[in-house]
Amino acid sequence: MNNPELTVLKIGGSVITDKNGELSPRTGEIARLTEEIRKSNVKRLIIVHGGGSFGHPSAQKYAIKEGLKEDSQKIGFSETHYVMTMLNGLFMDSLIWDEVLAVSVTPSSCIITESGRIKHFEDSAIRALLNMGFIPVLYGDAVVDSKLGFTILSGDQLVSELAIRLNAQRIIFGVDVDGLYDADPKIEKTAKLFKHLNREELKELQNKLCMPTVRDVTGGMFGKVVELMPAVEQGISVTIVNALKPGNVCKVLEGKPVEGTVIGKE
Repeated sequence: MNNPELTVLKIGGSVITDKNGELSPRTGEIARLTEEIRKSNVKRLIIVHGGGSFGHPSAQKYAIKEGLKEDSQKIGFSETHYVMTMLNGLFMDSLIWDEVLAVSVTPSSCIITESGRIKHFEDSAIRALLNMGFIPVLYGDAVVDSKLGFTILSGDQLVSELAIRLNAQRIIFGVDVDGLYDADPKIEKTAKLFKHLNREELKELQNKLCMPTVRDVTGGMFGKVVELMPAVEQGISVTIVNALKPGNVCKVLEGKPVEGTVIGKE
């Protein structure tokens, strides 16, 4: 019997934490999202969540992404990883409370990067968990890097890698805006929402925004989408929705239409 199609769900750190604080979880949003995940009853699912106000402050303070340059950074590596396990624990607590068959998988224990890109990934445990009907839950993490000593592995890179390795049919990206815009919707009220982009249109937009004279007018969102380009190239569809709007995540998991941006699906 063939396995049901796999979905990779990314929940952004800005959705489950308050980025204006430090170590500030949005427990109400976490509880609502895990209930929506339970209600959707998706058969094969992997969840990846971001760091928000947990991972970002310590990673930035100690310049973890740039790699190990002095011993004083080492406590920052330990701290960044630890606070991510704290946030993951809060998310897992809510999933288990809702009787979701979720199992936490620590990225730093199974992934080594090289110059910031995933090089070695021992994914056999994740495959086994999926085959038994569990939902693996991963997150952006501080990881060992063969060239840099250590670095930050973003949840966005992890999503694309998982989707490609495990032959996912779709990626769902839950963020704090309604999708991908031509300008930052938090600043420009006239920003236009892209409802659909095929691979060619996404490449054109990527080339335009990669020019040195152009800043990322989409409010940082496009940098995330660039990480998903390899998955789109493999024919995996990406849907970006506002996970702060109640019901959106449940509906999109169920395959129902919601406001957002669909990338790659013709």
